[in-house]
Amino acid sequence: MSSVARVNLLPHREERRKRARQHFFVLAGGTALAGILIVVAMHGFYATKIEIQADRNKFLKSEVAKLDKEIAEINKLKDEIQALLARKQVIETLQADRAQTVHLLDQLVRQVPEGVYLRSIVQRGLRVKLLGYAQSNARVSTLMRNIEASPWLELPELVEVKANNVDKRRVSDFDLNLSLKRTATEAKDADKAKDAGKPPAKDAAKKG
Repeated sequence: MSSVARVNLLPHREERRKRARQHFFVLAGGTALAGILIVVAMHGFYATKIEIQADRNKFLKSEVAKLDKEIAEINKLKDEIQALLARKQVIETLQADRAQTVHLLDQLVRQVPEGVYLRSIVQRGLRVKLLGYAQSNARVSTLMRNIEASPWLELPELVEVKANNVDKRRVSDFDLNLSLKRTATEAKDADKAKDAGKPPAKDAAKKG
């Protein structure tokens, strides 16, 4: 009679399951550790990138602030230059007007004929208004011809002439406009002063 040997496999199976669990935990722990390391590495990478970009932004803001300050100083200098040019233009205009006034008075002394008397002389730039009276209308016509022939006066325009009495004498009251001539040098200087007072085309376009 043969006998059958019985082998207990439970401890072996339990050992195998134990080893499988250990292997699983090792793999899970390794995977988790690898994931944590990857997350930490990515966080550090992007944190460094963010820090570098923040430094760049800070630098750019600083440079923009410097540029804004320089632009403000340039604009201030431009305003000061324009103010100085405007003053220069006013001074040159006053000087030109003063010279023209001298020419005007000199020419009026020379060109006003006998029998013509001036009561008022009003100058606005190159335009002059004369108010006065003459012994006759013919004297007024002579005055206008003298103005046309003058080297410093031009464009006589008779606004009004009417009869009046002065010291019991019958006279012709007249209202007369005329213009002052400019020499070529004065006209050139006036154009320069006018151009100097204008803003540059670039700034004008910007303002516009």
